[in-house]
Amino acid sequence: MENKFDFGMVGLGVMGRNLLLNIADHGFAAIGFDKDISKGEALEASASKGTTVKGVDSLADMIAQLKTPRKIMMLVPAGAPVDAVINDLLPLVEPGDIIIDGGNSHFSDTVRRVKSVEGKNIHFMGMGVSGGEHGARTGPSIMPGGDVAAWEHVKPILESIAAKVNDEPCVAYMGKDAAGHYVKMVHNGIEYAIMQLISEVYDFMKRGLEMNNDEIHQAFKQWNEGELQSFLMEITASIFTKKDDKGDGYLVDAILDKAGSKGTGKWTSQEAMNLPVSLPTIDMAVAMRDISGYKAERVQAADIYKPKVKSFAGSKEKILPQLQDALYAATLICYAQGLAMLQKASVEHKMDIPLHDVVKIWRGGCIIRSSMLEVFTAAFKKNDTLPNILLDKKIAAIAKKKVAGLRKLAQQFSAAKVPSAALTSSLAYFDAYTSARMSTNLIQAQRDFFGAHTYQRLDREGSFHTEWE
Repeated sequence: MENKFDFGMVGLGVMGRNLLLNIADHGFAAIGFDKDISKGEALEASASKGTTVKGVDSLADMIAQLKTPRKIMMLVPAGAPVDAVINDLLPLVEPGDIIIDGGNSHFSDTVRRVKSVEGKNIHFMGMGVSGGEHGARTGPSIMPGGDVAAWEHVKPILESIAAKVNDEPCVAYMGKDAAGHYVKMVHNGIEYAIMQLISEVYDFMKRGLEMNNDEIHQAFKQWNEGELQSFLMEITASIFTKKDDKGDGYLVDAILDKAGSKGTGKWTSQEAMNLPVSLPTIDMAVAMRDISGYKAERVQAADIYKPKVKSFAGSKEKILPQLQDALYAATLICYAQGLAMLQKASVEHKMDIPLHDVVKIWRGGCIIRSSMLEVFTAAFKKNDTLPNILLDKKIAAIAKKKVAGLRKLAQQFSAAKVPSAALTSSLAYFDAYTSARMSTNLIQAQRDFFGAHTYQRLDREGSFHTEWE
C-alpha cells in the first residue's frame, strides 16, 4: 500500500472532520479514521474539489498509508478514550512517528502520556485548538506543546491551516511537556470570565436600565466597533437580534438560565490554587455557573426573599459609557490574572511558555480573540518575563482611566441588587494587587495567636512567635 498521505486524524466528529478538510484545502493529503464508516464517507463527501481526502474504518489501514515520520492527531473525548487510542496506536507506529492529542485533555494527563512514550522513541504532543467547528474549518488558533523536534515536523501544516492576523499564523510552539494543553486550559478559564462579565453587564442593562433587546444589541454592536472589539462581543450583539422560531419574541428570553460547562474553567481555578496564583474573576465565573445550576432552589429563595431590582433613575446615555469602561477594565484584569498564571506555571512546571507568542496567537481564530490582545502583544514583546500585565506602563495608563468606571458601576450594581460577582471580583483583585500594604498582617497575627504559626516583621529579618495571652 502506497504511503501517500501527509496527515492522519483519529476521530471524525465535527471538529476532526473540519480540521482535516482544512488541512486538505491547503494542499496536504489527508486521511482520517473512525470506527463509524459513515463518518469517513461524510469526510470524503465534504472534501473540496481537487483535494486528496480519504476516510477509513481501520486504524492499521490509516497508519499504513501515512508518510514517515507519521503525523497522527487524535480528536476524541478527553480521559480514558485518549489512552485507549494511544494503546491502539503504539503497536502500529514506528520510532520517530508523532502522536498529537488535539482534545481538551487535562495537562496532568498529558504530562503522564509524554513520559509513557518517551522510552519508545515516539513523539507526543498536547495541542489546544480554539475556534469551534467553524474555526477548525476556516482557521483556528492552535496551541501545540511538547516535543520541539515534533513541532518542527508539523509546523508547516499547522501554520498553513491556522487563522492569520497581519499575515502571521495564529500558531506557535507553546513550550515543553503539557504546555499546549496548559495554555488552552487558561484560555478557557479567561473565556469563562469574559462570558460572565458580559452576562452581568447584560443583566444590568435588562433589569437595572430596563433596556429592550434592540437597545442592548445596539450597545454591544457599538462597543464591538471600538476598543472592546472581540469575537465574544460580536456574537453577543448578534444574539439579541435572533427571533424565537418556537414562540413569540426573542430567542435569548426563552433560554433557561442554567449554564453548562465541560470543566476547563474549573481546572483553571483548581490549578491556580495549587500554584498558587490569584484569579478571582475566573473563580467567580465558575462559581456563578454552579449557582445557575440550582434553578429550583433559586426560584424557592426568590419566593422567600422577594428581591426587587431597583431601576436606575439616571440617564442611560450617561451610564452606558461608564458601563463600557467597567467591562473594558474587568476584561483587562481577567486577562491579567490568566497571563500571570501562565507566567508562574511556566517556571513552576518548567514548561518555558513564551507569553509573547501566547498573546500573539490568541489575536485570531480563538474564542477570546480581541483587539485588547494587540496591547498585550506589545507589552510582552518589550518584556517576555513580565509577571503581570498591570505592571506595564502603557497598560497601567489604560487601566487607571477605565477602573474609575468599574468602581462607579460596582456601586450601581449593588444598589440595583443585580449580581456582579465577576465585575466586583475584578475590582477587588485590582485594589489588592495595587495595594502596597494589605490587611493580611492581622491574619498572620491571628494565625500565630491560635496556632503558633509565626510571623515575619517589617523592620527585621526572621520568623517570630509571640505569647499573645
